[in-house]
Amino acid sequence: MGRRLYIFKSGRLSRKNNTLFIENKNDNTKRYIPVENVSEIHIFGEVDFNKDALEFLSQNEILLHLYNKYEYYTGSFYPREHLRNGEILLKQAEHYQQPMKRLEIARKFVEGSIKNMITVIKYYNNRGKELSSTLKRLSDFLEEIKSVKNVDSLMGVEGNSRDAYYGAFDTIINDENFPFNVRSRRPPSNELNAMISFGNSIMYSTILSEIYKTHLDPSIGYLHTSNFRRFSLNLDVSEIFKPILVDRTIFSMLNKKTIKKSDFSSHLNGIYMNENGKMRFIEALEKQLSTTVQHPKLKRKVSYKYMIRLELYKLEKHFLGDEEYEPYVSRW
Repeated sequence: MGRRLYIFKSGRLSRKNNTLFIENKNDNTKRYIPVENVSEIHIFGEVDFNKDALEFLSQNEILLHLYNKYEYYTGSFYPREHLRNGEILLKQAEHYQQPMKRLEIARKFVEGSIKNMITVIKYYNNRGKELSSTLKRLSDFLEEIKSVKNVDSLMGVEGNSRDAYYGAFDTIINDENFPFNVRSRRPPSNELNAMISFGNSIMYSTILSEIYKTHLDPSIGYLHTSNFRRFSLNLDVSEIFKPILVDRTIFSMLNKKTIKKSDFSSHLNGIYMNENGKMRFIEALEKQLSTTVQHPKLKRKVSYKYMIRLELYKLEKHFLGDEEYEPYVSRW
């Protein structure tokens, strides 16, 4: 299985015979990377590539994800869908167009998200952090989603639950060097918000890559409206996994002090991770994605990354009427 390739330096990505070739603009270093060793590419630096390189990626079914200099995901080169299935596509569209069917799936995404937030909060509450009020609020939101009548109302509950969850971050982290205060996105107002924004961007593209390996169409989402946005299903599924992958990565890095204030810099009234910070975060997130946990149905351990793929397979079964979709909920 190929690995995820991250490019932080500016330079050029090209094809040399049947190999990927990367030239670093600053120090003129050159690397050949066997294409069979790469599953997807994430580009953060100013990198040039030509049509020949894109054709080579397409032939090898490699997705390329792009981020701007402020860490935000900006788009993907999505090769021709090699597993497109007409029946799944029709069923996906049918579940979007029928309001109750769409609401049913969207509700499951929010349910999974809140339950996994509760799992994270319980973990720290059981270790002496006073988070009982947050647990109560999240439990109330979990009940509230049962009675919502449309997706817009559901989005409101989801937003409120996440605000309550973020309100616990200062208690969990308890580090005066990394205050959270309140969630801020564009631009992130401090280091913690920068980590959340960067981690969420990586999560969106990670799930998009996994969708590519299924029969699902990423442009049809249920919680996030399918409009002129190119992809939305990856945003839906990300809601389930952000608490247990992105947020746990952040807590682990801060608790182990593997990231420092010097890993951030300020631009345009915002705080962003610098190249060293991004590399440290990617390393920690990749470790979290490769962590294996017991799968409740398969009765064997699987990595979190493969757990994401299994989640998508469950959606396929739901669309086909084989099995009602239930979101993954972490047990620890």
